[in-house]
Amino acid sequence: MAMETAIYNRIPLSPTHFLNSKPGDKFSLYKGRPLCVSGAMVTALSATAPGKGGGVLDRPVKEKSTPGRDSEFDLKKRKKMTPPYRVILHNDDINRREYVVQVLMKVIPGMTVDIAVNIMQEAHHNGLSVVIICSQAEAEEYCMQLRRNGLLSSIEPASGGC
Repeated sequence: MAMETAIYNRIPLSPTHFLNSKPGDKFSLYKGRPLCVSGAMVTALSATAPGKGGGVLDRPVKEKSTPGRDSEFDLKKRKKMTPPYRVILHNDDINRREYVVQVLMKVIPGMTVDIAVNIMQEAHHNGLSVVIICSQAEAEEYCMQLRRNGLLSSIEPASGGC
């Protein structure tokens, strides 16, 4: 005897017929017990198909979909599709060089001492330096964190990819 799993809103009655239900609906199927759909749970179901014995379906399976949440694949795809932005560090005469290096390493993930020193030196000699190229949302967050730590920074659209 084949057992099938009932899924809320679309319950198979036969290979070609399905029962579409709403929360709170009650149905009698053939000679079995009533089916009660409340919320997303099927509470009881017993059905007898022509030529087959009766049986109780396996525990209902609720389709797992979390509204408003994207899969990891969707997030990566969206990240690649967003236009890149540059986070720019501006030179200032207030903060010591060592402090700038410490803040860069604290704020930017994966920032090494060598890269932070190079960025700080470039900003000191040229007036500004590109810290990182990333999505707009990330660039805005990094810029705000640098500013919260007393560094002068800005963002601008970058030409080219992340």
